[in-house]
Amino acid sequence: MNNHNKAVVIGAGFGGLALAIRLQASGIPTTLLEQRDKPGGRAYVYEDQGFTFDAGPTVITDPSALEELFAVAGKKMSDYVEMLPVSPFYRLCWEDGTQFDYVNDQEALDRQIHAMNPDDVAGYRRFLKYSEAVFAEGYLKLGAVPFLSFRDMIAAGPELAKLEAWKSVYSMVSRFVKNEKLRQVFSFHSLLVGGNPFVTSSIYTLIHALERKWGVWFPRGGTGALINGMVKLFQDIGGTIELNAAVEQIEMSGNAATGVRLKDGRHFPATAVASNADVVHTYAKLLGDHPRGVDKGKSLTKKRFSNSLFVLYFGLDKHHEQLQHHTVCFGPRYRGLIQDIFNAKALPTDFSLYLHAPCVTDPSLAPPGCGSHYVLAPVPHLGTADIDWEEEGPRYRDRIFDYLEERYMPGLRSQLVTSRFFTPFDFRDQLGAHLGSAFSLEPILTQSAWFRPHNRDSQIQNLYLVGAGTHPGAGVPGVVGSAKATAGLMIEDMKA
Repeated sequence: MNNHNKAVVIGAGFGGLALAIRLQASGIPTTLLEQRDKPGGRAYVYEDQGFTFDAGPTVITDPSALEELFAVAGKKMSDYVEMLPVSPFYRLCWEDGTQFDYVNDQEALDRQIHAMNPDDVAGYRRFLKYSEAVFAEGYLKLGAVPFLSFRDMIAAGPELAKLEAWKSVYSMVSRFVKNEKLRQVFSFHSLLVGGNPFVTSSIYTLIHALERKWGVWFPRGGTGALINGMVKLFQDIGGTIELNAAVEQIEMSGNAATGVRLKDGRHFPATAVASNADVVHTYAKLLGDHPRGVDKGKSLTKKRFSNSLFVLYFGLDKHHEQLQHHTVCFGPRYRGLIQDIFNAKALPTDFSLYLHAPCVTDPSLAPPGCGSHYVLAPVPHLGTADIDWEEEGPRYRDRIFDYLEERYMPGLRSQLVTSRFFTPFDFRDQLGAHLGSAFSLEPILTQSAWFRPHNRDSQIQNLYLVGAGTHPGAGVPGVVGSAKATAGLMIEDMKA
């Protein structure tokens, strides 16, 4: 191999870290540049008065994809981080008091489904079979394979056509399951990767089979402990990570990237550059002086982007033992609310919430007897609804606190020790996310696989993408899969 081969990866989110580990493990000296003071990207960690708050992903599925990362580096994941099983996977609650514990136990599921609609017991089993078929085709076969040519897409076409991938998640679930609440139970998942269940490709029903196969997990110490384990692994095998290293520009010579320049003036030369930054930011800003960056940046801004999120972190001086680790609190509307989040020009007056109570699984994330929490509400991105979050943020926080106190967490306000929130403005300003989108391009069929920005740029041959904005898409398994696809290309190209 050429001794001068060096890779630079921009951004230490899950995707950037996983890519850097694979490159370094294959013998390519790799430098990882992170603009913030801590690694993690969306999986940043806040610490406040003895409480630990994971900023981002808290549902870890497919631990095998993570174990594989440690294995390619010749290490064991269990030496770096301990994964704890979460059960139920989720508790789903409605305003009429109905609850559904989504567990990995067929009898318990059958019993709960039967209570809601006896006919749906058999329907659910048929849905699970369908989900497993999509999982086998869409995830096991295609999840870590780069789609660089339309031919790759056509080759996958017959299988995806058989599975009716053009239908939406919700319509596919509805074919098997008739009870409206159960339809919500089995279709809300696409919201976890920024997809509207009423338009997102039914391929995303594979998330259901993924969870049933491998379970839902939580790292001891929080998602941040998994990030720290990955950073330590990367450094143990010789990788270099630089924090507070904001990239100003990807430097070019003709149609080849030659390295990156930081805002503080430092240069990092490279044989290949990979970006885990937001895709629009990568092209429009980091490559803003190059014709390819200008063109691609313009075309990307015409695409449809996933929703944003309002995330409220709070620490209480009491542990609420009535809660499960993951709770989905459905508001009064499902379809209408989701249509508003993706299309309406104003903030809906109602909301559905995801409530995270990690101390149920790992009490060490808060002082003794206390609880650390976050609650997340999907909201429109800044291009859909032009909301002034400076003004709206505190009001929205108060509405959510009132709602939680009334329905789920009695006494919340009197128990409050600390709180902070993260709005679409923060996604835009702190994470460089286009329009404050939380999950990059919306995962509709015409923006998936080959139609998504490619893992390797088609014109700048040594520029690569990793993370939610490239194939296969958002979510921890998605971005870890994108790292595998991108690493395969980079290793092949750099060792040629």
